[in-house]
Amino acid sequence: MPGASGERIAAAAGEQPPGQTAALLRVSGLLTAKRITLHAALLAVCLWSVYAINLATPGLRDRAGHIKGADFLHFYTAGRLLQQGRERELYNPPALAADQLALMPQSRGDYFVASYGPQVYLPFTLLARLSYGWAALTWALINCCIYFGCCYAIWRVCPELALKVGPFLLLAVGYPGFFNLIAFGQTSGPALLLFTLAFLALRRRHQLLAGIWLGSLIYKPQLGLAAAVIFLLAAEWKVILGAIAGAAAQILFAWAWFGSAVMGLYFHALLRTQAALPFIEPKLYEMHSLRGFWLLLTPWRNFATALYIVSALAVLLTALMCWRSRAPLSLRYSALLLASVLVAPHLMAYDLVILAPAFVLLAQWCLEHPGAPARPALQILLYLCYALPLLEPLAKLSHIQLSVIGFVALQGLLWRTTKQVQTGTGHGLPPTFARP
Repeated sequence: MPGASGERIAAAAGEQPPGQTAALLRVSGLLTAKRITLHAALLAVCLWSVYAINLATPGLRDRAGHIKGADFLHFYTAGRLLQQGRERELYNPPALAADQLALMPQSRGDYFVASYGPQVYLPFTLLARLSYGWAALTWALINCCIYFGCCYAIWRVCPELALKVGPFLLLAVGYPGFFNLIAFGQTSGPALLLFTLAFLALRRRHQLLAGIWLGSLIYKPQLGLAAAVIFLLAAEWKVILGAIAGAAAQILFAWAWFGSAVMGLYFHALLRTQAALPFIEPKLYEMHSLRGFWLLLTPWRNFATALYIVSALAVLLTALMCWRSRAPLSLRYSALLLASVLVAPHLMAYDLVILAPAFVLLAQWCLEHPGAPARPALQILLYLCYALPLLEPLAKLSHIQLSVIGFVALQGLLWRTTKQVQTGTGHGLPPTFARP
C-alpha cells in the first residue's frame, strides 16, 4: 500500500501519526501470503519432524528423557483406577503415585496430582483397556479430530479465507498451541470444542445454548473465569443461565455416578491446590497467563499475586468494553478468548489451543477490511502471538514471557479497534452498528 494511502488511513483514525502508520505498513507489507505460507511450512516440518525423531526410542522415555505422552500417563492411570472401581484412590497422591509406578515402572520420578473432577477421567476408562502406547496414540488422534474439526467449523464462516486453503492448513498444523496439546497429551481439546460451539451458537443468536457450552468448561474452570465475569457484568442473562445449567448438569452427573464420598474427596483436593502447586506448576516458564508472567518475573510471590490481580482486572475491563461495543462478533469473541487466556490463574502452553478461533476470525477481519487503520498492527501482532509461545526456553533464562506481552498488546489493539468501529473509522467506511 502506498505511503500516501497509509497517511490518509492514519488521518481517518485520528490516533496514529503518519510516520508511525507508514512504518507499520512497511512491516506488515513483509507479511505476504507467500512468505507466511513458507514460514508456516518450515515451522510445521521442524516441529513435527523433531517430535517424531524424539519419540523414536524403545521404552517409555523419549530421547530427552521425558515420558512419551507426557501428561497422558496421568489420565491413563486414572482410567485404570476407575476401571477397577478404586475411585477413592484418585485423590490420594501417594496411592495414585504407587499405582502409576506399578503400571509403568519406567515413570519413576514423574508424579501427578489429580486436579480434575472424576467425570473428566471417566472417558479414559475406555482408553485404559488398551496398552499405553495405543491408548496415547488414540488420544492424540481424538485431539487431532477435535482441533481440525473446530478449525474447519470456524473456517466455514470466514468467506475471505475460502481461497486460502493451503496457508490455512499449514498454519493450523504448525500452530504451537496444537503441537503442545499433542505433545503433552492434555485435555484442552474439549475446551477448544466448547469455545467453538459457543461462538457458533452466539453467531446464530442462541445465547442460552452458548451459555451451556461455556458452562461446561467447569471441568477446566480456570478457562471459563473471564467469560463468567464478562457475561455477568454485561448482563447477558441468557448466557449466564445457560452456563449455570451446563455447569450444574456436569457436576450433578458426576455426583450421581460417583457418589458423595468421591465428590467430597475431589472438593477437598481443590482446597489443597495451593500445596499441590509444585506438582501442577513445576516450570513457570511454560505458563502463558498474567499470573505466570508475574510469578516468573518477580521472586516475591505476594507481590506477583497483587500484580496479577491488578493486570487481570485491567484485561477484564477492556474485554468487557469490547464485548459491550457494537463491533462484529469476530472482534468481540476474539477479545473474550484472549482474556480467557490472560486471566486464567493456571494456563500452560497446551491451553493456548483455545486461541485458534481468534487467529482465524481476526485473519478474516483483516481480509474483509483492507483499509482499516488497525489492520497493519493487527497483522503484525497476529504473526507474533502465533509464534511467540515457541520462545519458552528464552523465558526460562530471561524470566520474561514474551507471549503474554504479545497477547496483552493484541487485546489492547482489539479494544481500540472496537472503539474505532463504533465511530466508523475502524473499517474506513461510514459508521455501522450491526453486531452479526
